Amino acid sequence: MEQRHLGRTGLRVSRIGLGTLTWGRDTGDQAAADQLKAFWEAGGTLVDTADAYGGGEAEYLLGQLVGGLVPRQDLVIATKAGSVRDPDRRIDASRGHLLAALDDSLARLGTDHVDLWQVHAFDPGTPLEETLQALDLAVSSGRARYAGLAGFSGWQLAKAATWQLAAPGVRTRLASTQMEYSLLQRGVEREVLPAALDLGVALLPSSPLGRGVLTGKYRSGVPADSRAASETLAAFVEPYLDDTASGIVDAVATAAHGLAVTPLQVALAWVRDRPGVAAPIVGARTSAQLSEALSAEPLTLPEEIRQALDDVSAPVHRYPDQDWSTL
Repeated sequence: MEQRHLGRTGLRVSRIGLGTLTWGRDTGDQAAADQLKAFWEAGGTLVDTADAYGGGEAEYLLGQLVGGLVPRQDLVIATKAGSVRDPDRRIDASRGHLLAALDDSLARLGTDHVDLWQVHAFDPGTPLEETLQALDLAVSSGRARYAGLAGFSGWQLAKAATWQLAAPGVRTRLASTQMEYSLLQRGVEREVLPAALDLGVALLPSSPLGRGVLTGKYRSGVPADSRAASETLAAFVEPYLDDTASGIVDAVATAAHGLAVTPLQVALAWVRDRPGVAAPIVGARTSAQLSEALSAEPLTLPEEIRQALDDVSAPVHRYPDQDWSTL
């Protein structure tokens, strides 16, 4: 699998990442082992998890597999911290909470460091410089090799990245930001992606298949074994089952038919090759689903098909997002 640099850093990652959102919850031990082995055998390196996934079970399960099933040195392990189980405060990005959470993550993962440590979301209740100091301490102590963000808006990302760049050699440069990005969700193109491109921060798209909808599996209804039929994930998929999404899915299916590939491969290749993207994070329920995603590796969309998909899924840009020269 092709490798890409993560932003303006020396870290290289596979251009498709393996997500573990459902590990320890909807994805059991054997299915997770099958996925990790298939991913590694295909040349994949980037495995993304979080301390909040499965209440820590995803990290624990990954830790049980690394070393015995797949060599630790062959993987780029990325995790996140900041989420808390508190109805009044869903995010705690204070220095104390983040560093304690990192130690807990390392214990579950069974490793002395993670390759990429990410703040899971912006915390309006904590000064941003305090949050960023936690990243610096994690890297300087060797517990994390690189640092990134997740769920930060455009101005939040720009402020954080600029703060880190203000003291080169002292503060840790941000390597990446993780945000939802797909043909069904192109909101990052308004502010986040321009900021990331300007500041040399790589984008790691989550839900690159539109929460599974872009595979075309929902064109004839909701399959009984799908996420939309799951009690825990139905609300996650439902927003992308409207008429607008249906038109985009139809376009993807048409393109796939013309190229003799699957809609999944088309949707994944589109987002993988967008400017600024390092690696879309693919979460699969089974190893068969993951294998189909990995089979998109050699696919490059023809320019006319890429443009057609751009057009049919184009987000509405109005003031002040629109280029002022066209107003």
